Amino acid sequence: MITVKQALQQSVDAFLPNRDIADTAHMDANILVGHCLQKTRTWLMTWPEFVLTDELVGELDGYVARRVKGEPVAYIVGEQEFWSLPLKVNRFTLIPRPETELLVELALERISNKNATVLDLGTGSGAIPLALKSECPDWQVAGLDFSQNALDVAKENAEKLQLAVSFTQSDWFENVPEQRFDLVISNPPYIDGSDKHLSEGDVRFEPDTALVADEQGYGDIRRVSCQASRYLMNGGLLMFEHGFEQGSGVRRILQDNQFVGIETIKDLAGLDRVTLGYWRGGV
Repeated sequence: MITVKQALQQSVDAFLPNRDIADTAHMDANILVGHCLQKTRTWLMTWPEFVLTDELVGELDGYVARRVKGEPVAYIVGEQEFWSLPLKVNRFTLIPRPETELLVELALERISNKNATVLDLGTGSGAIPLALKSECPDWQVAGLDFSQNALDVAKENAEKLQLAVSFTQSDWFENVPEQRFDLVISNPPYIDGSDKHLSEGDVRFEPDTALVADEQGYGDIRRVSCQASRYLMNGGLLMFEHGFEQGSGVRRILQDNQFVGIETIKDLAGLDRVTLGYWRGGV
């Protein structure tokens, strides 16, 4: 048996030799020990001499071993916070990242209709539509994904958070009925299949189908852009998250598809992150 203080230190000691996870060693240790005990970080700090049972030590050892192999903490504990919402995640969904909150911020800024209709494409865990619905209860919000396993997670999150978002299985617009939306929003696959980063860090454990797109990463963005005009109201907004080197490419795609008011917005790191455009009926 060991104390909370000892468990935290032993976990940190296990993480530090691995350069890929060393920077977050202390944070990861607190999350994993806290998850084991179902306690907050404040509790861990308050009760450093609390003794873990042998069963809990064994459980923690398993978590630490998985983290040492590089598995993301979010998958180990089964949860990731996004827009202050606790979301279930698993190997069928991407892990929601802080950069994606920029999509939510921009949608809230740009959509003035109090009864807006919103469609999120490639919804994964449901992070984007659930965040939007939490801020705008009167919006009609829907999410689509081709993966039924991902949709099961999104539906579970919606039920747990008591947010009325509808989720449907669809390969992009394939199963979308004839309807016009104020906003079509997406964090689609945008990584080129040959990108070396696919073999590094957290993305090694995330589903390739949610990460990789053909045409040097632009394939799905182009497919959505080509079809979006059939589903957007006049003046409706199409918005993508994309890679930091893809801003100019996504702008060209939107221009080719007759969108107007096209703009790329940088994230907090000063990198191109979101590109948007408005549908004006081809004008």
